[in-house]
Amino acid sequence: MALIVAFALAVAATPIAAVVARRLGLVDAPGPLKVHADPVPYLGGVAVFAALAAPVAAERPLLLLPIGLALLLGLADDRGGVLSPVARLILESGIGVTAVVAIPVHGFVDSLVTVVLVVGMLNAINLLDGLDGLASGVSAVAAAGFAFVVEGGFQILALALAGSLLGFLVWNRPPARIYLGDAGSYLIGTALAMLLVVSLRDGDSLSGSSGAVLFVAVPMADTAVAIVRRLRARRPLLQGDRGHVYDQLADKGWDRISVTAAFIGAQAALVAIGIAIGGLAAGLAISITAVVLLIVAAFFVVAFTTPGTWKAQ
Repeated sequence: MALIVAFALAVAATPIAAVVARRLGLVDAPGPLKVHADPVPYLGGVAVFAALAAPVAAERPLLLLPIGLALLLGLADDRGGVLSPVARLILESGIGVTAVVAIPVHGFVDSLVTVVLVVGMLNAINLLDGLDGLASGVSAVAAAGFAFVVEGGFQILALALAGSLLGFLVWNRPPARIYLGDAGSYLIGTALAMLLVVSLRDGDSLSGSSGAVLFVAVPMADTAVAIVRRLRARRPLLQGDRGHVYDQLADKGWDRISVTAAFIGAQAALVAIGIAIGGLAAGLAISITAVVLLIVAAFFVVAFTTPGTWKAQ
């Protein structure tokens, strides 16, 4: 029911969010680093949050605290906030700390890992959100994968996140009529990070826990490519550009729908592998996960990190 309720609420709430965004002037205007020709409203993240909040609140409301804070930070950015990188990192780390409390996580090392994962995934989904339906589609597949390996309130969160993103995709599919905005990408990344933490900590088996890492392999690989490419080009890590993997594929002649479909398909394949190895012996499952991650990382880094792909304007 969490999946169905969240889907229905997202389908209904998203066009309302688009109208509100236009009236408030919260639109993404075309620009040098943009792929759209006309202004597109933000606030898709608000619709996603509203859709998943009802099922999650009924089961484990504390989980909405870090997700809601991520939404608020993203809204500040969407409204033209000018936070310094250091200030933003501090606030993102604060969201990670609230995730530690909400899950909850015990022990210094586990808490530190949780904060790092929240900050990392929050930014990874934000970087992935560059084409219509890309971040929402990949994240919906990832959330569906987590629903197979977590239980209780966390399974409700996974199902609600998947349902809300699928409902949002009705309006965000190419050509998108509304965007997630930073608010949406931040909250999605935070939710996925919490699900990953729980999968690694509470999985029924070491096999299932290791496979869960593959559920977020696509956004992780895209972020790794962005970092390596910018380092090789000796460019600022935090400066935007048009050299992401999806941008490079589009430059090679792929239409945007095909690029989005390829990313979603790749993440779906990785999720399937992660679920399939759950029944294997722990050592074999960990080995398969490591090999798959190395193959994905090597392919992405070798194929998409040449300095010449830097296109900041």
